[in-house]
Amino acid sequence: MTMLARAGWIAFASLLLAGPAAAQPASLGCTSAPTAQGAQTLHCPTAITIVAEGGAKFELRDRNRDGHVDSIELSNKALLLEVPKKPGRARFDVVTPQAIAAVRGTKWTVDAEGAKTSVFVVDGRVSVARPAGRGSVVLGAGDGVDVEPWGDLIVKRWPPARVAALMARLGQ
Repeated sequence: MTMLARAGWIAFASLLLAGPAAAQPASLGCTSAPTAQGAQTLHCPTAITIVAEGGAKFELRDRNRDGHVDSIELSNKALLLEVPKKPGRARFDVVTPQAIAAVRGTKWTVDAEGAKTSVFVVDGRVSVARPAGRGSVVLGAGDGVDVEPWGDLIVKRWPPARVAALMARLGQ
């Protein structure tokens, strides 16, 4: 194997091993720092803060191509997001296989595990919808919803123990 081919194979293998959890924060201007419990905190120049549970699989997206993160695809584990409200800012989405959680400014969590996505709002309001317009709800502070492939979207006040367990996974 030539030196060039070997270097190419190593680069390709490292991309496969890194997977989407690397989230390419530098390409969208975000900086990363470790947090308690193995979580990772991303600080983005648009004042967006993302705390990812250790082992979370997600990708940052720039839908409008302005060089800043405005969407995240989450496939596994939990994120805590803080997106300050700013005039003129388009909505910020977190997309999972089961749900789309969209805001204009708030602090909330999205947890994608298996066939269920759970969304909880710490502060503000979040719209949660199934893909392809199959139902939606709006959550306020203290509200949560579990989105599964079947059944209605039911908004509930989450008990303190459930909130505390989720926040502990995020090092909060």
